[in-house]
Amino acid sequence: MAEYDSVSKDLIQTYPKDFIRLTFEQDDVEVLDILDTEQTTVETRHTDSLIRAHIAGKEALVHHEFQTTDDPSMPLRMAGYIIRAIERHELPIYSSVIYLRRNAGRRDPGYFIHEISGRPVVMEYTVIRLGEIEGQEIIDGGPSGLFPFVPLMKRPVGIDSEMWLRHCVDATNALPVDESIKVDFLDRLMILSGLEYDQSLINRILLQEGLMDAIMRESSFAQYIKQQGIEQGIEQGLQESIQEVLEIRFDLHETDPLSARIAGITDLQRLKQLHRAAIQVPNLEAFQRVLDA
Repeated sequence: MAEYDSVSKDLIQTYPKDFIRLTFEQDDVEVLDILDTEQTTVETRHTDSLIRAHIAGKEALVHHEFQTTDDPSMPLRMAGYIIRAIERHELPIYSSVIYLRRNAGRRDPGYFIHEISGRPVVMEYTVIRLGEIEGQEIIDGGPSGLFPFVPLMKRPVGIDSEMWLRHCVDATNALPVDESIKVDFLDRLMILSGLEYDQSLINRILLQEGLMDAIMRESSFAQYIKQQGIEQGIEQGLQESIQEVLEIRFDLHETDPLSARIAGITDLQRLKQLHRAAIQVPNLEAFQRVLDA
């Protein structure tokens, strides 16, 4: 899960104010500094994000941890982070743990409690489950560092998971921002979507929306693909997308010998060429001529 952690940390460091707003649901926030997250203990530990900020005019620390799965030790871990941050920076701290997977974090109580000689010691923190946040509200709010997390959020009623992912991709692609920022958002959205969606579906949507080339060329998604060893998944997604286009446009069946030929092609550039041809050619005979070339 290192790639999801890395993407989340990068986004919160780039757009810290958006994450503080998510925690406090208020705009009276001024980010002062992104702090070093290393905490010296017997074993060196790193918090995911520690931000020094003015909140309603008062200086404080804002601490976030990202978590993909349930961890029974999370309350103890959070208590340790909180105590060490207070000791080091001597500021009040607001801590949150953000659960990325839809079903994670339901048993997290949001506090650590320990009794010493009958006296309770309590450390509280906020539990944020992305699956309980209305994703459409984030989309309607416009560009923010939370955009890449939207596929993991609550879907509007009547929209299934595939429709929701497509909607998130379309909304991100329509953002009125610089192209490099848009590609960066799409890049991270695709990586984080892997927590909830099959990679072949993600690849197919990118291909059908005509976004795969830009993302593979201009973003870290290409490196992520290589690191995960899922080039084969892209090949399969392209093959399936070509056959789907031909089936819709020209009623090509899976049993057709042409389908078998397409399934046997593994060269990515060749498959991209055939995918464009499948969309553009006037008939199946014209596509076959491209295939034979």
